[in-house]
Amino acid sequence: MDGVKVIDDHTVIIENVRIIDGTERVDVTVHEGRIARIEPALSSAESERVVLPGFVDLHTHLREPGGEVSETIATGTRAAAAGGYVDVFAMANTTPVTDTLERVLAMRELARDAHARVHVVAAATIGQADQTLVDISALRNGGVTLFSDDGHCVNDEGLVHELLQRLAQSGGVFAQHAQSQRIVQKGVINARVADLVGCHGWPEAGEEAIVARDIAIARATGGHLHVCHVSTKRSVDLIRWAKSVHAPVTAEVTPHHLALSDEDAVKRGPALKVNPPLRSLGDVSALREALADGTIDVVATDHAPHPEATKSKSWRDAAFGMTAIETALPVVAEVLTTAGRTSWSRVAEVMSVAPARIGGLRRESITVGSSADLCVIESGPEYQLSVDDHHSRSRNSPFAGYSVRHRVILTMLEGRITHS
Repeated sequence: MDGVKVIDDHTVIIENVRIIDGTERVDVTVHEGRIARIEPALSSAESERVVLPGFVDLHTHLREPGGEVSETIATGTRAAAAGGYVDVFAMANTTPVTDTLERVLAMRELARDAHARVHVVAAATIGQADQTLVDISALRNGGVTLFSDDGHCVNDEGLVHELLQRLAQSGGVFAQHAQSQRIVQKGVINARVADLVGCHGWPEAGEEAIVARDIAIARATGGHLHVCHVSTKRSVDLIRWAKSVHAPVTAEVTPHHLALSDEDAVKRGPALKVNPPLRSLGDVSALREALADGTIDVVATDHAPHPEATKSKSWRDAAFGMTAIETALPVVAEVLTTAGRTSWSRVAEVMSVAPARIGGLRRESITVGSSADLCVIESGPEYQLSVDDHHSRSRNSPFAGYSVRHRVILTMLEGRITHS
């Protein structure tokens, strides 16, 4: 690849790049999995390239075991590598549900040769049934850091209180899918536009009621609450308040909630059916502001692959979800660009540093001696995203045809090239 010299099996030189928001162009030599040298560039280049720490996704659906028709660990982590990711947290809604240490260990074994490090998220309740907590102690002792029933809300406030109380003592994070079923009921699209497509609406309060309740429980117990895929302005307001009183609360937003609205959903149909639904342009604006100012901590993809047959149905019957891990960087970089300049330090924070911290991972700076877990981004003229060259087994991307200016051209995991 132009700008990357593979010297031998142990040494690679990445030429003419800037490191995050640095101004100097440098050559980065990687040897035996670590950064060996960072020196002034020896040659010039027309393209604009930046080196960032490899990305971490706190919210990935790899589908295996049980959903291999949609994705496998091999295809999902290959897609992750193409998106610049070196670590992914695999959600528990597999078949069977990942709700015991034995199943966590089996999942790790399946992922041993993956294209990214796979960190297994354990379910919060047995079978994701919202009735009985999993064995928190055994799973924490086995190295699990995140617990989530994602795809299902833990609606029982008593269980949430007990879970956060236990996590306050043992460490670990509860990642809540905020969805009050009694409020949402059969909703599939943002309530304000539901009549336009003739289906049940999903009220914003269905998310916000759970966010408010769980913030209160997190404050009372000291357990770390992480709010998954925030989608509304009022949820942002609640999280901003929680942080102002130093509650142990973090939050994530997806690329599609940052870039698309319920107006897009009405125009494009069930291909944009997602949980939670795309919201109003006012909500999109609030989410962008919250990501920029730190109220929202991380971008998480909620990569949710589905075969075409399950997405090409009616609003009522189509599957919720869309792929996102291969297109996250160009979308997020556009969102974090102001006055023509992208804040690469903020991109690094929300896509690598903060998710690593929340997930309990160690993340090193890009300096001599550090592990070569990194990606290289190239910026240039606008181009249109295409699913034709995607590595995911599914093609249900909302961003086909979306115009962007940035792309991942290289990903390295411990010095090994996983994408170029």
